[in-house]
Amino acid sequence: MTESQQFKSKKPHRFSILTKSGYTIWGKVWLEKDGKLYMGLGRMRLLERIDELGSIAAAARSMKLGYRNAWLWVDSMNRLSPAPLVENISGGAGGRHARLTKEGRKAIREYKQLRTRFLKFLDQSV
Repeated sequence: MTESQQFKSKKPHRFSILTKSGYTIWGKVWLEKDGKLYMGLGRMRLLERIDELGSIAAAARSMKLGYRNAWLWVDSMNRLSPAPLVENISGGAGGRHARLTKEGRKAIREYKQLRTRFLKFLDQSV
């Protein structure tokens, strides 16, 4: 077995840039506060799904994510942000619901802008 057959490279990640020289530039963007994860791609998508579906449980199911993990992510983001990103609403015909606050929509918008700038940086690095 030759060396190239033993060590096959991984498929390029969707956020990687394959350069002409054969090197690959990799990168991910996430935000931390005081060393704790505040926002990343998965958390941003969870917030979008909560906004769309009106429920942490439904958002978690749509992402094939356990409810407990989704709830822990939301709780962590709420504690680390200057104002809550998601609020729970009790009552009504359907019982309890969740909705994004203005701060939650702002966090999504700012994360997307940051990620777009990062991806442009990767493109320019080729």
